[in-house]
Amino acid sequence: MREYTDRIRVWIKPGDKEKIRKRMEEAGIRNMSAYIRKMAIDGYVIKLDLSDVKEVSRLLRINANNINQYAKRANETGSIYLEDIKDVQRQQEELWILMKEILQRLATI
Repeated sequence: MREYTDRIRVWIKPGDKEKIRKRMEEAGIRNMSAYIRKMAIDGYVIKLDLSDVKEVSRLLRINANNINQYAKRANETGSIYLEDIKDVQRQQEELWILMKEILQRLATI
C-alpha cells in the first residue's frame, strides 16, 4: 500500500523546474517529490560539507594508533620516551584546534 495518498498540484513559471532541479542536485536529493515535500514542510534543506570532520576523524585514528604503540612499548620495556609524550601532546593540541574551528563553523548554521 502506498504511504502517500494525497496529491497537491503546483503551477510554476517557465524555467522554474530547471531551477528546482538545480537546487535538488545541490542538496543531493534525486527525487523531486521528496525534495518538494521536504521544502514545503521544513522550509529548507541543509547539505553540510563534512570533509574536515572526516579529516579530523582520520587524524584522531592515527593519534590513537600512536598512543597504543607508545603504551605497548611502555608495557614491554617499562619506559617511554619524553619526546614521544611531547609528540602525542602536540598532535592532540592540533586536533583540538581543528575541532574548535569546525564547531565554530557549525555553530553559525
